[in-house]
Amino acid sequence: MNRPSKLASAIKFGLIASVSTSAYTVSNTAFAEEVGADVERIAVTGSRIQRQDMETASPVTVIGAAEIRAEGFTSVDELLQAQTSMAGAAVGSSTNNGADGVAQVDLRGMGSQRTLVLLNGRRMVNSGSGADSSVDLNAIPVAMIARVEILKDGASAVYGSDAIAGVVNIITKKDFEGFQVDVTGGMTDKSDGENGEISALYGFNTDTGNYTFGAAYSERKGVVQSDRDWTDPGSSSFIPNGSLGGKVKDENGNWVDREEGYDYTQDSFYQTPNKRYSLFANMTQELGDDIVLTGDVLYTKRKSNQQLAPQPANIMLDVCEAGDDPMTCLELDQDMIDAGIKPDDKGQVNYRKRMNDVGPRIYSQDTDTWRISAGLEGSLDINTGMNWDASYTYGNNKAKTKVENSINANLMADAIYADQDPWLTGQPMTDQELLNSVAYTENADGGNEQHVFSAGLNGELFDLDAGAVAFAIGAEYRYESGYYNPDPVVVAGESTAAQQDPTDGSYNVISVFQEVSVPFTDKLTGEFALRFDDYSTFGNASTWKIGLTYEATDDLMLRTVAATGFRAPSVSELYGGDSGSYDYLTDPWGNEQDPQILVNRTSDEDLKPEESESYTAGLVYSPSYIDGLSLTVDYWRFKVKNAITRLDTQAGLDACYAGDASACETFNIGPNGDLSNLTNSLTNVGFQDTSGIDFNLAYSFEALNLDWVVSNDTTYLLNFEQDGKDYTGTIDGNFGAYAEVRNNFSIKAGQDDWSVMYFNRYIGEMDDLGTGDTVDSVLYHNISASYFINDAWMLSAGVKNFTDEEPSKVSNGSDGGTVPEVYDTVGRTYFAGVTMKF
Repeated sequence: MNRPSKLASAIKFGLIASVSTSAYTVSNTAFAEEVGADVERIAVTGSRIQRQDMETASPVTVIGAAEIRAEGFTSVDELLQAQTSMAGAAVGSSTNNGADGVAQVDLRGMGSQRTLVLLNGRRMVNSGSGADSSVDLNAIPVAMIARVEILKDGASAVYGSDAIAGVVNIITKKDFEGFQVDVTGGMTDKSDGENGEISALYGFNTDTGNYTFGAAYSERKGVVQSDRDWTDPGSSSFIPNGSLGGKVKDENGNWVDREEGYDYTQDSFYQTPNKRYSLFANMTQELGDDIVLTGDVLYTKRKSNQQLAPQPANIMLDVCEAGDDPMTCLELDQDMIDAGIKPDDKGQVNYRKRMNDVGPRIYSQDTDTWRISAGLEGSLDINTGMNWDASYTYGNNKAKTKVENSINANLMADAIYADQDPWLTGQPMTDQELLNSVAYTENADGGNEQHVFSAGLNGELFDLDAGAVAFAIGAEYRYESGYYNPDPVVVAGESTAAQQDPTDGSYNVISVFQEVSVPFTDKLTGEFALRFDDYSTFGNASTWKIGLTYEATDDLMLRTVAATGFRAPSVSELYGGDSGSYDYLTDPWGNEQDPQILVNRTSDEDLKPEESESYTAGLVYSPSYIDGLSLTVDYWRFKVKNAITRLDTQAGLDACYAGDASACETFNIGPNGDLSNLTNSLTNVGFQDTSGIDFNLAYSFEALNLDWVVSNDTTYLLNFEQDGKDYTGTIDGNFGAYAEVRNNFSIKAGQDDWSVMYFNRYIGEMDDLGTGDTVDSVLYHNISASYFINDAWMLSAGVKNFTDEEPSKVSNGSDGGTVPEVYDTVGRTYFAGVTMKF
């Protein structure tokens, strides 16, 4: 067997520069090393072939547990969204409106549904409020993570659906021996946003295996938007005193034009509260005769909250005509008529009121997520090098959600008809009994379920002059189901919130796959993958992948991958009932003054899968004349066609206003800009085309009697087009950020028992998609340190956003005048932790 070159030895750093702050340990999926075998074979994210090293054609970034601790990350989504390969606006701890406490990852900004999330190399159940299309990363506690591997390449040929933009594989701690307790905590320099986690890990070895158990509890408290002095006050046309036909009553009882809007930032969060309780376990047990049993169990309970301004009640009231029963309609007096309040073509007048008298909308979620996975692996014959494996994974997610202080629109209309005076005085209401009669607590429930059976065979087929031809073949059965039951008042369309129908559905898929690795020469290796999937919903799909690695010199390796991919429509996309969404839009007709406009969203059972092409080409360089230095450069491009998408609603509004009749029809826009039935349907007409260059550098050396590690990670976005619109170098409250340049830099210095680290994170300037103005770049500075008191105790501390950088202003940003999913909206944060190991 050929001895690895210096380059091969350095691949673990050059290929994965982000691991610079912690020692990289390869996956322990093979039990061979622990039981004394001569050579360990490892599983690399992006391939099912067991390998002896990390030399693959696909770019992979690895984030180690020590790096996670050093940067003070308290959630998986936070650490992932800090990577330069991320874009868009994945929902997470800073998403106060519409996320239901979910945290997701958005690789390349292509949408969270196009990034596959694995746990220990196997699928994780989709999770959230029910019938979800992505994994809720809150279900995975940071305490259980050994490392995170990010495959920045299309991988549908290996893993099937959803891996269009890449794969995030979270590897948990295993093979642990002893008892360890970790306590971490932090807060902002404004004395809010407190967060903390306490976790315990216990593991022991037997003669033939290892058992590791863990538990974690974490809590995050909220940060209110108006508590930051840079926050732009909100301005909503829904005001506490109420308005009728756009007019309000002044203190003298006269109907006048509304002048001031309501500042909703005083009720909304920048950081949402969250509590998580987690239990997890891993086991590896040799059963004899070259058979190994592996398993892992994860349970997480999440209790989360969000808060929005009091419900904006938007009610169309029927105006009384001659002979009408005054208890069923609104009577317009002469003062109203003189003020210009008059019914529309439907005989109605619009009444708007911010329901401060009832209180803010308090959203809460109580979710339970289970995942149980077990597998057997062994050798057919140790002399042939043929290995087999079989596994079963079960995932289940259930959620109960609430919205306190919701308003029943029908009951409120009836109350106004019955007695206009309390509602139309222009003064705060004092009749609590009347308010209670129109308010209610919205209750909903949902869930997701997953079953995956998989079996495979891998090994070496035969030898060539340059080495053995390796392969992996297998088959898989997967079942996915999901449901969501909104509150009956919402389903009936009687709430002042958007109407929504229930969702319920399932599908299954049978897959067969194969991979082959061929060493054509000592320097050139080819990787080939082919997969066939047969879905119960739309039929079948085939995908392939071709990769080449060429070791040009002992210092330089060239690599390239071309692949096809697909994403099957999810349960919610296929079977989701009609639902409403209040999107941040501008009405070009000027009929709607509020920045949030109701859009009816529909699904489609006849949706087809998305199809994609991906291409990467790059190099790994580890110069022999500079010990400890390695770097990678990769060009990447992803193209998606038949994308399941909703068209750009704002573009549709603008096109209709400009006279495009087809746009008016597509979005159900009525005459004179009537948006009462504004609709955006899921369809297969979307496309994405994005490309860029990744540069990674890692350098470890000794100087000044210190050990140093330097790391730099840069992503340069060349292009991002979606559905005919160029988002390159732009930012928007609905779509997020597509900065041309994102850069992460870190430097670490230390000795045996201490280390100090400095990080900075740069997000380049962008154009405001709404105004075209330049949105300033931002550079965040983080500092941390760790100290080993002895073998049993370690202390760590740090500061995030050391210079307290303010987020850049965005005209079409969400609450607060920015995009919280992109910029730090909390400010300078201190964190500290202690580790005790016995």
